[in-house]
Amino acid sequence: METINALIDRIYANTFPLAARERLLSHIRAARDAVKMPRKPHWDEKDVVLITYADQFRESEAPTLATFSRFYQQHLAATFNLVHLLPFFPYSSDDGFSVIDYHQVNPVCGSWREVAELRSHTRLMFDFVCNHMSAHSQWFRHYLAADPGWNDFFISMPPATDLSEVTRPRTSPLLTPFTLANGETRFVWTTFSADQIDLNFGHPEVLIRMVGVLLDYLKRGADYVRLDAVGYMWKTPGTRCIHLEKTHLLVKLFRAIADVVAPGTVIITETNVPHKDNISYFGNGHDEAQMVYQFSLPPLVLHAIHSGSARALRQWAASLDIGNNSTTFFNFLASHDGIGLNPARGILPEVEIVSLVRDLALEGALVSYKNNPDGTTSPYEINVTFMDALNRQDDDDDTRLRRFMLAHAILLVFPGVPAVYIQSILGSRNDTEGVKAAGHNRAINREKYSLGQIEAELAVKQSLRQRVYHSLSALIQLRTRQPAFHPDNPMELLDSNNAILMMRRHAPGQRGLLCVFNLSSKPAALVLPEAHRYRDIISGEKWDGSAPLELAPWQYLWLQH
Repeated sequence: METINALIDRIYANTFPLAARERLLSHIRAARDAVKMPRKPHWDEKDVVLITYADQFRESEAPTLATFSRFYQQHLAATFNLVHLLPFFPYSSDDGFSVIDYHQVNPVCGSWREVAELRSHTRLMFDFVCNHMSAHSQWFRHYLAADPGWNDFFISMPPATDLSEVTRPRTSPLLTPFTLANGETRFVWTTFSADQIDLNFGHPEVLIRMVGVLLDYLKRGADYVRLDAVGYMWKTPGTRCIHLEKTHLLVKLFRAIADVVAPGTVIITETNVPHKDNISYFGNGHDEAQMVYQFSLPPLVLHAIHSGSARALRQWAASLDIGNNSTTFFNFLASHDGIGLNPARGILPEVEIVSLVRDLALEGALVSYKNNPDGTTSPYEINVTFMDALNRQDDDDDTRLRRFMLAHAILLVFPGVPAVYIQSILGSRNDTEGVKAAGHNRAINREKYSLGQIEAELAVKQSLRQRVYHSLSALIQLRTRQPAFHPDNPMELLDSNNAILMMRRHAPGQRGLLCVFNLSSKPAALVLPEAHRYRDIISGEKWDGSAPLELAPWQYLWLQH
């Protein structure tokens, strides 16, 4: 408890009442005594995460979590040993990220019983939506009613306050007017939307209640806890209000609490920002997040395949600090959100980012924008399935599959724990009808299915969906059997021409794997770095390393000698 007390002192100085502190500490001690489910003590090459909604699949009159659990056991359990359930709580918008009640399961999904049943088959990652909650929540209703004790739970500012320095991830207003029961109008801080009200962590009672949410998730068996939009948690007008020192201290506090209550729990931060800011959430390597989302990887892999050049991806990858065995990256290509562009800024020239956005928009992708301090707007993310992001509308399915599998072969060899979005393993295409129905861009990559529909489509022989499912499942399962791909093992980038990405991964004292990728639409010749006899563990094909190796367009090899 010493670390927890020290962090409270650093965050709140003398403003945290002694009785409130003891109440908080008693909650933590009680949770520590109540948690009975052990966590895996570390990560390894067998860890691969599936990202999914809890209501991804539907059956008539069945809780969607029960339906998902059956689908998972039949189709996914051999491939993924950890499931990230996107927010499965009652919500009012944003497909779950406007949480009405942190402690309840959305009745459509089922109850905590269904969550526990799923956890009996796999490890789970929960979303801790810690920056904001729904305007329809009971907490905010208390605030609007001016009920005693709730006045400081949220942040209001006079509309004339100069907030021009605040970092904006959206084009919506930062302050939203609400009328209280007494007739007073307040302009309330809403970073993401008028339905997502930012919490005031400067108020000790907010911290106590939000720590209560974290403790509940730990008691319910969360193995990983994802801190959503965590970079915005602390607000100080006159600053950028992102990545502030006290935000980092709050993450350290959450980590310290998890370490006490449920050792082995992984705290993972979601910060869709440039790489340098992103990795700052590792802290000193032992006191903050154990994992950070590798947000630069999706746009850089996409750019590499579109341009046919590994140059930018190689240079960035060579600069990565793989860590000290106590931290690692959460690697992904697609998620419920779009492909973020901020993490590519500073790595790719802006002209290349704009060109990529333009090319994808011409092929059916949608683009979301953010406000800049100077009053301009910039592309913030590309909304598209990763399948359609990689390909043109008139490409044939063979081409689609080759590019898609190339991208995922790269994902699976990068140091860290790989995560695959449900739409990717299902080979999904852009859901343009979903965008029309939902009225927002991100719906393009959030299609939900009836169980009968998706199982029928997966059964269509030689369909793109079936081919993706079988090909990607097989590649992931192969990956989990390679000690070289342990997240803590080093990555060595090797020189090659711009069309080729070549790296070596190996476990200490072992031969390891030489991973080779042709990013180009044209054949490419390659001289392997050593004249060994090589075998591709994916296809079984063998090569003599003393002769040049000819790679077909978009071909990838995991070579063992």
